[in-house]
Amino acid sequence: MLYNLLFPLADAFTPFNLFRYLTFRTGGAVLTALVISFVFFPRLIGWLKRKQGEGQPIRSDGPETHQKKKGTPTMGGLMILISVSISTILWVDVTNAYSWVVLLVTIGYGLIGFGDDYLKLTKRNPKGLSGKLKLVWQIAIGVAAAAAVAYISEPPLRNGLALPFVKDYLLGLGWFFIPVGALVMVGASNAVNLTDGLDGLAIVPTIIATGCFALIAYLTGNAIFANYLQIHHVPGAGELTVFCGALIGAGIGFLWYNAPPAMVFMGDTGSLALGGALGAISVVTKHEIVLAIIGGLFVLETVSVIVQVASFKLTGKRVFRMAPLHHHFEKKGWAESTVVVRFWIIAGVLALVGLSTLKLR
Repeated sequence: MLYNLLFPLADAFTPFNLFRYLTFRTGGAVLTALVISFVFFPRLIGWLKRKQGEGQPIRSDGPETHQKKKGTPTMGGLMILISVSISTILWVDVTNAYSWVVLLVTIGYGLIGFGDDYLKLTKRNPKGLSGKLKLVWQIAIGVAAAAAVAYISEPPLRNGLALPFVKDYLLGLGWFFIPVGALVMVGASNAVNLTDGLDGLAIVPTIIATGCFALIAYLTGNAIFANYLQIHHVPGAGELTVFCGALIGAGIGFLWYNAPPAMVFMGDTGSLALGGALGAISVVTKHEIVLAIIGGLFVLETVSVIVQVASFKLTGKRVFRMAPLHHHFEKKGWAESTVVVRFWIIAGVLALVGLSTLKLR
């Protein structure tokens, strides 16, 4: 919004020329989201404590150490959504359609998570919304967003799938692009949700992945850089760098209060929204497959759940002591902080591997 209001006045006041630069506006989005978080998060946490009483329900079959977290409020993802929304609208070019698609996906998935968290709190049941109902709404939003991206994009980007390590090639999917795009968003959303089980575990890998996609969005949106790296140029995708900046700022602000021992949990309100945002950005920038590498930690957590369920149904035996994977290591005796930091390291390494695909063509 500031770009649309102030940049046209640059001839009269030269400093307003700064708003033309994505880097400047991205930095502004980071700082704005941070300030909003630091100013309002303590108040939100206090309000959540008063409203929630006993806080997020703790699974009785979970690691014993989690019982001490009883009373910690959840739905901290509300602050992430507020920070991201305000910062994005303030600093992005509001005429950019891609930004609105990604922001609305984030808010939409956040609302699904909000409904899930609300039921968990009011029913005092860790299950919340039924899995089928949640999935239906996720698919509906994903399909609408993928269709919007296809409509906005120019041929052949409209229905093409880019492949890592391959230059100048798009796999034409036709109308099948829409369900594939929706699958990416739904999958990413649920993968981050499954990872969110320990203090700080999900938010740092999300910040790392978002930082990577900020760079990817900037490069794909710039014709010169895209041509040099031999990746597909997506006109208008550069504005998502600003959105990523807002998400990073909001994530850091949340981490301040979610660092062990957590003062607040993000809940499904935050985890579903964050995963959906990453999925939507990857669809716009044509880096859907690269998301699976950069967000490899989320993939590992999801696969561990799939393997555990499949093994138990087929053989009656469990592969892991408990799924998702982070609980397995807790059951083996690892301290929570050890699991979290080591998973952060894995996330960082996988992010570097994912970024290497930009040059290895």
